[in-house]
Order: sequence, then C-alpha cells, then structure tokens
Amino acid sequence: MGLLEDIRSPQDLRSLTQDQLRELASEIRDFLVANVSQTGGHLGPNLGVVELTLGIHRVFDSPRDSIIFDTGHQSYVHKLVTGRQDFTTLRQQGGLSGYPSRAESAHDIVESSHASSSLSWADGISRARVLSGEADRYTVVMIGDGALTGGMTWEAINNIAADKRRRVVIVVNDNGRSYAPTIGGVADYLASLRPALDSVRTHRVYERTLDWFKTTLQNGGVFSRFIYKSLHATKKGVKDWWAPQGLFEDLGMKYMGPIDGHDQGAVEQALHLARNYEGPVIVHAITQKGHGYAPARAHEADQFHAVGVIDPETGEPVEPGNKQSWTSVFANEIADIADERPDIVGITGAMLIPVGLHQLAARHPSRVFDVGIAEQHALTSAAGMAFGGLHPVVALYATFLNRAFDQLLMDVALHKAGVTIVLDRSGVTGPDGASHHGVWDLALLQTVPGLHLAAPRDATRLREELREAVAISDAPSVLRYSKGSVGHEVDAVERLGDGVDVLARTASDTTGNDVLIVSIGAMSELALDVAARLGAQGISTTVIDPRWLLPVQRSVIELASEHRIVIVIEDGVRAGGVGSRIRQEMRAAGVDTALNEVGLPVEFLDHGSRSQILHRVGLSAQQITHDVVAQVLGTKLPVARRLSGTQAASGGPL
Repeated sequence: MGLLEDIRSPQDLRSLTQDQLRELASEIRDFLVANVSQTGGHLGPNLGVVELTLGIHRVFDSPRDSIIFDTGHQSYVHKLVTGRQDFTTLRQQGGLSGYPSRAESAHDIVESSHASSSLSWADGISRARVLSGEADRYTVVMIGDGALTGGMTWEAINNIAADKRRRVVIVVNDNGRSYAPTIGGVADYLASLRPALDSVRTHRVYERTLDWFKTTLQNGGVFSRFIYKSLHATKKGVKDWWAPQGLFEDLGMKYMGPIDGHDQGAVEQALHLARNYEGPVIVHAITQKGHGYAPARAHEADQFHAVGVIDPETGEPVEPGNKQSWTSVFANEIADIADERPDIVGITGAMLIPVGLHQLAARHPSRVFDVGIAEQHALTSAAGMAFGGLHPVVALYATFLNRAFDQLLMDVALHKAGVTIVLDRSGVTGPDGASHHGVWDLALLQTVPGLHLAAPRDATRLREELREAVAISDAPSVLRYSKGSVGHEVDAVERLGDGVDVLARTASDTTGNDVLIVSIGAMSELALDVAARLGAQGISTTVIDPRWLLPVQRSVIELASEHRIVIVIEDGVRAGGVGSRIRQEMRAAGVDTALNEVGLPVEFLDHGSRSQILHRVGLSAQQITHDVVAQVLGTKLPVARRLSGTQAASGGPL
C-alpha cells in the first residue's frame, strides 16, 4: 500500500511527516512516468513541481485559497492530490483534461493554457477578496520563469505591488526554461540570483544579521542606528550584501529566496513565511524540469516538456515519429530561403523547436530572435525590422496569434509592413483542448486590411506558398497549417490564371455544374472524399483549392456563378470565416449562388483526437455529403439521382 492512493484531498497531506512526504514525492514521480508514458502529455514540467505543489497544498487551504497555475500544463500533481488519480484517459476524449478544468474540480481556477496571464487573474481575484470583506483568503500563483518574459506579468506586478492589503503569494518555479532554455534580460536576472543557493548559510546569516540590527536599533544602539541609516542612505539593504535581489523589492514586493524547490522542508518554510507576511510576496524556487527521471534530464532539447507514448524505462518513443510533419517541412524550407536571402530573419516566442525555426537558427544564429512569451512584442518588433529593411518571419502557434491581433492590425498592417506570419497547429489540434485549438485565426484575419492569407494543402504547396509569402514586401502575409503529419500530395488537374488549383471535376450529362466545393488547406482530402460520394449519387462537383484565401481570387467568384451550390470546407469557426468572406465577395459581384459555410461552431471544443472532434461537430465526409444531398433534393434541382428520396430523407448511408 502506497501513500498516494490514500490522498483524496489536500487535507490528507497535513498529517504526513517529512519522511513520508519524500516517499510520497517519489511515488508521484513514478506514477507520472508510468501513466503519462502510456497516454502522452506534459511530463517534464510536472516532474519538476512535485515538492512545490505538495508544499502549496500543505500550507494553504484550497479551494478557499485560490491556486492558479501559469501555465496549466504543470497541474498534474495538483490533480493527483485533489482526488483525480485516474490518468488512464489523460487528454483523451471524455477523459481527464491536461490542464485545470472547472468541470473536474472546485480546486481548479484558470483553464486557459496561454502563459503569462496568471498574475492578472491573481490581481483580480485578490481585489475581489478585499472588496468583499474576505481579505484573509490567499491567492497563490505558481508561475514559471519562462512566463515572466511575458509583458502581462509585469503589468500585473505593477498593480499587485501597489496594494499591501492583498494576500498574494507568487511562487516562481525557476527551472531556467520554458519549452527550451529561457533567454533575455529577465532570465539573466534570475540566473544572477541562483548562486545564493550554493550556501544555505548565506540566507541564514542574512536573517540573523537583519534580526540583530532590528533588535539593537529597538534598544537604542547608537552604532546600529548609524549603520542602519548608512545602509538606507546608500539604498543598499543588508540582504543585498548576501543575495542581491533588488528588482522585486524595488517594485514593492517582498522577495524570499532563492530556495531549493526540491527540498520539501525549505519549500514549506518559505511558504509559511510568505503566508504570515502581510502583503504580496514572491517566493523564488529553483527547480529542475524532469527532476528524478534520467531520460528527461538527458533530453537537452526540451527535457520531455511534452511527450507522446514512450517506453517508461528508456524514454524512447514507442512509435518513432518517422512521418514528415508540417513543422519540419517549414523548418527546412525557411532555412533554405534564408540561405538565398540575407534579409530573412526569424522571430519565435520561446518556442524555437516547436515552430520549426531551429534549422534557421543553426545555419544563421544571428538572424533568429527569441523574444520570450511575448507575442505582442514579436509582431511590433517585426514591423520595426521590416522598416529597417529586413523581412521577418514570425512563427507562432495559431492560438497565440489571438494575443497579438492589435499589433498585427495597427503596427504591421496599418504600416504596410512586409512581415510573414507562420501559424503552426492551426485548426483543431486535439488533446490539448479548448485553449490550444487554432480555430479563430481564419475569422480574425478576414478583418485585416491588405493582408494576404494562404493555407497549403500539402508539403509541396507549403514550400511554394511560403516562398510566395516572403516575396510580399508591402503587406503582412500569413501562412497557416495543421498540427502533426503532412498527408499525401494532392496534385491539381489544372491551375487557373490567378493561382487557384482545380483538384477535381466530375460532370453530369443532365444537370451541368451542381456543386462547387472550396477546400481550405488540409481539408482537401475530406473535400475530395465528399466529391466522390456526391458523384456516386449522380451529383456533379468541382473541387478547388484557392491556395491564397485573401484576397479572394476572381476565379473563385466566377466558378461560383457557374454552379448551383457552393460549399466551403474550413477548419476554423464558421462565423466570419473564409466561407463568410466568399459569400460577401459573391454578393458584391452580383452572384446569387447558394453558399454553405462548412466549418466549426463558435464553441470551445473539448479535448480529444482531431478526427474525433471533427466528427463530433459534423466535419465528416458522410455528414457533409448527407447535408448537400438534402439541400439538392430540397431545392428540387434536376439532378440525376442514384439515391431514392426515401433514403435521403431518412439519412441512410451515403
């Protein structure tokens, strides 16, 4: 019988001895390795926060005290000690979320997995506590050093520090990394504090010295009063002699640390001190990502930040990823382009490898800039680089473009800056859930004047459209593609004069042109499947890939005028998406062909596999075909059907 299986709530941790806590920490790490290796998930970050999480739950009273994780991928240990120990379906449809989830537990507060927002949540929650007469309730944030590179954290600190009535405890989980090593001024500053850990005596000497000065001063000692005044006059506090840490206290917040984040006793001692301090406190803990698991520690690239299914003994993938990914195609092509063009530079927001800029960085290290988790800064900095004669390529996850929309609109587009934005993991991404799906970009980008938007359907088109994008020097260009492996090559039967690709044509001797299918990006295989099914029912189709979605190409409108029905299949939200934009362009051109937007509902989609989610929302070949046939029959078009009206009405197999 282990200790972990008896932990059903944070209260169960209170009676454990320090020896039992060390045993529990070991059990938790074994549990995480055994379970996450079977499902995939964020392994390294959670192995690094075991003692911190146990300490927070022993010192504070969740859910009365609010505990916030920035970002939520480091909440697995929190889930375990709050009664959620079935990890068999982690990040799978119907199973445990990989992030905090209010639907799962009252202990979960912030569900979003976008970094650097936690302190703003803490500012708001703690303000509400004070105003509602509950100032004794704590708000505790666990935030990584990587998230401190985001501008929102400092906007929040500026506000939190101004009000000493609020009980806010900020635990900085400093492992020197976000996905990869954290770089920049904040990272350098935190690194300068770490040597203090070399001697625990340093911290104790400081505390004893400060206590001595205070006691002697209270007793009227002339010498101590002189020293104390001298220290304040030079703005050099006693603690700065031992562990310089002026930044946080200069901002008005009490600083404690650095402490060893894997020393349970030191963690709890610091948290108790923070709890007893009246006002906002920062507890600086030094940890190791992947702590206690040798394969993670040995993996220099990301220390198992996120893994698929792996062998728990070796850490090796059970199914080696030998398929070509969208990201790898981009990585190789942008590096090749940069070899040819010295003006090409790359910008990443703390995700060099995940977004595929590592190849460019390897070949041209001085031309890739990691700005930290600061997408807003990335876009405006890119506009400045464009003004200076460069062509920046900003690579982001599609979901993170949401954060930089104002900068794209007002700094890049308004100034007609030649900036290329590459959106990885666009559309439905799968197991990471609502905040990681890249489903908003197509709708958001429709509103940006002058923007050029492309969605490649395969690897060849990705290379082709990337080169076309970086050739645009007087407007922003955006290239977006899916997560995971690239599908089969989908060759066109014809390329029209404006670059639109015709992927398939099926004719009907009796009805002419029935349905125009506009396929967006990676939806081409689905579109061709629908066309084949419609053809089996005697309904003629034309399938096109516009390649460039913005501006809308003239041939798309002309083809729409030649068909009875248009359907646009996209993996973004239907409201304001590509289909909606084509409808507007048709109306402006006087084309009154019926158009159906076939896309995603305006919902936050739960986690699951990409195929499960698409099927759940009706983006399957069978459902789309059924809907089109029903519309054809409903409009009484003179089509030569091979499907009886009874079968169509009953929704029989197509």
